[in-house]
Amino acid sequence: MTDLTDLTITEALNGLKAKKFSATELTRAHIAQMDANRHLNAYITETPELALKQAAESDKRIAGGQMGKLEGIPLGIKDLYCTKGIQTTASSNILKGFVPRYESTVSQKLLDAGSVTLGKLSCDEFAMGSANTTSAFGNVISPWKRNNGDSRDLVPGGSSGGSSSAVSARMCMGATGTDTGGSIRQPAAFTGICGIKPTYGRCSRWGIVAFASSLDQAGPFARTVEDCALMLEVMSGHDAKDSTSAPLPVPDFSKALTGDMKGLKVGIPKEYRMEGTPDEILKSWDEGIRWLKDAGAEIVDVSLPHTQYALPAYYIIAPAECSSNLARYDGVRYGPRIEGQNLKDMYELTRAKGFGAEVKRRIMIGTYVLSAGYYDAYYIKAQKIRRLITNDFLEAYKKCDVLLTPATPSAAFAIGENEDDPVKMYLNDVFTVTVNLAGLPGMSVPCGLSADGLPLGLQIIGKPWDEATVLRTGHVIQKAANFVAKPQTIIKKAA
Repeated sequence: MTDLTDLTITEALNGLKAKKFSATELTRAHIAQMDANRHLNAYITETPELALKQAAESDKRIAGGQMGKLEGIPLGIKDLYCTKGIQTTASSNILKGFVPRYESTVSQKLLDAGSVTLGKLSCDEFAMGSANTTSAFGNVISPWKRNNGDSRDLVPGGSSGGSSSAVSARMCMGATGTDTGGSIRQPAAFTGICGIKPTYGRCSRWGIVAFASSLDQAGPFARTVEDCALMLEVMSGHDAKDSTSAPLPVPDFSKALTGDMKGLKVGIPKEYRMEGTPDEILKSWDEGIRWLKDAGAEIVDVSLPHTQYALPAYYIIAPAECSSNLARYDGVRYGPRIEGQNLKDMYELTRAKGFGAEVKRRIMIGTYVLSAGYYDAYYIKAQKIRRLITNDFLEAYKKCDVLLTPATPSAAFAIGENEDDPVKMYLNDVFTVTVNLAGLPGMSVPCGLSADGLPLGLQIIGKPWDEATVLRTGHVIQKAANFVAKPQTIIKKAA
């Protein structure tokens, strides 16, 4: 029988339904895989006892013919999602030991569908980073290695690097992530898996620790587009507890995976052919264009003229919102408290010790751009640019149904390779931040390997609320690319 950890979610559901194996056996196999690959540091909190208890309950439901959409499927949950009775830290010392008394809406939907919770996955602290090297619990390591003799550990992408590393290393069948400027799509591309950021408002943000409230959006990771479609369908839906949650019906995303692109127009934005982009990135993009054309799509050139201003606008808006959201972490209500001589002293000492360097940097930037005298010059101007970027997309969609671009400007880099230059780290999001600024759906799908044997991803960007076409396009790319490469360093452990 195929190793249970190599099954996709769809294959596992079929196997469970056919009684080829039990949810308990499936869960034990993934717990063993977690044990064997703990060196990747993907999980902050492991919950094997809870997982086995949930798996046993799934087996009872399966035996009674009451399978949920994700019955018995072992998942990992990004540590930004509040989980009832399970520590939730946002990978920060300032929340260390915080155990919520409630469940986030999205993780509750997954539980209601029968999923099994293996544990909480590491991320960049408060989701601020592109490499998962800012976590207070240590760097997450990618299971991939370069094939050129360079043995350095690689980043799994960020901020959802624990999620991408765990899915790629078969330590869970799928995982939740959040995407504020590319934090699902970029790590998915770096680790050779699929990840989709839905339209802003498609998934509830209630119970997810906030970074930048107008940009954050929940989404799934899995190894196939089909599995992402299934997870997204479960995760989506209106939530009265979230004022930004859209009161729209959830489509049957799986039905969108037709396998062809007939009747669809695919836009290719000229501004994404940026100077300095490696040839192998551009080559993979051209190959993706050819695959879609062969599948029946019409390729059209489009322009997104304000793309060049997206990164500076993002790094004004996101820190501004972060400085406001993180003001609540003061030692009074959450996590550790460092006592001082007075209240102000306690605030300062607690925040100085609780927050890491990157979080402090962004809080300072955000406080600066919101301060008197700079609010109009920076924050208001960035919001105007955001509107122009949104208008660019709406204008482009008059000519096409979906856009195709690279997901990242490079393959994964080594831990520490870019950390001496924060601006260089921020440039990792150059292809992804526009999607968040405009609130659009976007997805990364693996399309091949770099010259060093590392995964490369293509990004599909859709119209608002049209995740179905994004998934349909991603499915075609997945079939054409036939990406079957596996990480070289994962350790298989017998269940």
